[in-house]
Amino acid sequence: MRVYVPLTLSGLAAAHGAGEVGPGPLTAYAVTPGLREWYVSDDIEELEYAALNRAAAASLRMIAGSPDEARRRVVVAVDVPDGSAVADPDHGLSAASLGEVRIAAALPLAKAAAVHVDADDAEKDVAAAAAALGAADLGDDDAQFTVDGAEDHELLWFGVQEIPQLIR
Repeated sequence: MRVYVPLTLSGLAAAHGAGEVGPGPLTAYAVTPGLREWYVSDDIEELEYAALNRAAAASLRMIAGSPDEARRRVVVAVDVPDGSAVADPDHGLSAASLGEVRIAAALPLAKAAAVHVDADDAEKDVAAAAAALGAADLGDDDAQFTVDGAEDHELLWFGVQEIPQLIR
């Protein structure tokens, strides 16, 4: 099963230094039954893209909570054994937790399939989205429009071997 772990650039640097994403338990995103039902698609690539976007939104929340953090969303895609990522059945259809899974232990970075990171040109929109997130959560439509602006930026794909260039 592929899971998408939201991080920040400093979190990616820490994972690179430790050789693992962790410690556990970790919150990640994956193609869960709840996500399948919500997205109404049988196309696994579309479903994985939806899970990746959920993780990118979680990365944005991490950034919003850390004023000194670089304003670039980071998601690490990791292949884990089936059964090691557990969806919460009580919240499976909650809009806030669609696709969310828990992983008990740290994940070896060597098992990562890819790293997804915002391009430099997304930083302004990600910064604005991070600043507007609280108001958007309270129902402010203008703030939600600003948050959605960050989602307009596609995360770029990088191989794990490219992490050192991303974190300098």
